[in-house]
Amino acid sequence: RKVDRLLDFLAGPKEMETEDGETLRLLTAMEVLQARREAEELAQEDRERALCANACLLARALERDGQPVFPSGRAVLEGLRVEEIVRLSQAWGEFNRRYNPSPQDCPGEVEPLKKDWSTRLISAFNGVCSGLLGRCPQRRGPGR
Repeated sequence: RKVDRLLDFLAGPKEMETEDGETLRLLTAMEVLQARREAEELAQEDRERALCANACLLARALERDGQPVFPSGRAVLEGLRVEEIVRLSQAWGEFNRRYNPSPQDCPGEVEPLKKDWSTRLISAFNGVCSGLLGRCPQRRGPGR
C-alpha cells in the first residue's frame, strides 16, 4: 500500500543489524560525498573504483556498539575479504533504497509518495482553521 511505503519513508529505521551483530546505518549526503572522495584517492585503476567506493561507504556505515568498525576505506580493504565487502555493501544498498529512496533510483515511486503526503496533510487539516475562526469572529472597528 502507498500509505505503508510513505510511513516506511518517513519513520523507517535508520539502521539495520547484520548477520554478524554489527550495524549498518544510513548515511548523510555529506558522508556519501566524503566516501566518494576517499574512494577516488584509493582507486588506482578504473576496475578498482567500485570496490574502493564500497569499502569507503562501509567505513562510514558499519558500526559496532555505536562506533565505526573501521576508521577508513583503506582499513576496510585491509580487514575484509572482497566477498565480505560485496555482501555488506549489497545489504547496505538494499537497505538504503528501501528506507532512503532517491528520485534517480525510482522516479515512478517517489513522486506518487510526495503527492500522497501533500494531499493527505492538507485533507487532514481541512476545517481546523475554519472551525477556530468561527468561534472567534474578527472584530471590526476602532480598538480591534
